Amino acid sequence: MFQIGDIEVYLFNDATTYMDPGGLFGLVPRVLWSRRYSADERHLIRCATHNLLIRAAGVNIIVDTGFGNSLSDSQRRFLHIDEFDGTHRGLAALNLAAADIDIVVNTHLHDDHCTGNFRIHDDGSRAPAFPNAEYLVQRREYDDATHLNERTRGTYRPDNYVPLHEFGQLRLLNGDEEIAPGVSAIVTPGHTPGHMSVRIESGDERAAFICDMASLAVHFERLAWMTAFDVEPLVTLESKRRWHQWALETNALLIFPHDAKMPAGRLTQDERGRLSVQPHKLDYDNP
Repeated sequence: MFQIGDIEVYLFNDATTYMDPGGLFGLVPRVLWSRRYSADERHLIRCATHNLLIRAAGVNIIVDTGFGNSLSDSQRRFLHIDEFDGTHRGLAALNLAAADIDIVVNTHLHDDHCTGNFRIHDDGSRAPAFPNAEYLVQRREYDDATHLNERTRGTYRPDNYVPLHEFGQLRLLNGDEEIAPGVSAIVTPGHTPGHMSVRIESGDERAAFICDMASLAVHFERLAWMTAFDVEPLVTLESKRRWHQWALETNALLIFPHDAKMPAGRLTQDERGRLSVQPHKLDYDNP
């Protein structure tokens, strides 16, 4: 747990995955990215699936739901997942039940960020993982995620979000919105047109869950570095440019969704104008 003013933030690693560096780094050559990240004997890079619990003014907010427990053994093998369901284990360690969650923010609807919207119970039934929560997503993101094409159908799975309408738990946002005192969902397009990040502000302290605007710390540090999954990479670049200024002005703590080496850090700039993300140690709140 760490504190941003009066707001408590808990970091969960919902799943440990191993990803192909071609997806993580896109056009960045191996000779460059390998200076920062190492691939294993399978030529895969160890990644996290970070979710947050934010407690602000008596409101319990989950930011992204990861993979949860909904994947079969064969699906987990295909995705190279060797640890999973960390968000629910983390909540249990805090003596919180899924029913205690008031709001779930889906930053976007790619399967590694929202498969945990639903949960498989012991009797085999499938139901919303957080039964009393209102789930939030941008309207543009939902529209894109329900009108698939050859480029997007591999990462969007409508059964992770469309049934939430049937349960009356899904609310579509139309742009930036404060969802609890000091906690705002901010559109940061590029990875997808309706992608969001979450900004936390209390007192004179600031933090942000960057999400896939910068999947890894180095993606935020270097404007031209981004994943092959970004639908609009040049838009991602400009989103990062705007947030660079905010991060430098506020000394904000930045939390990255998939960086197993550096889950969080602060952006700094030296006398020559060079940017770097300096690591900030965060302990996982998973048991």
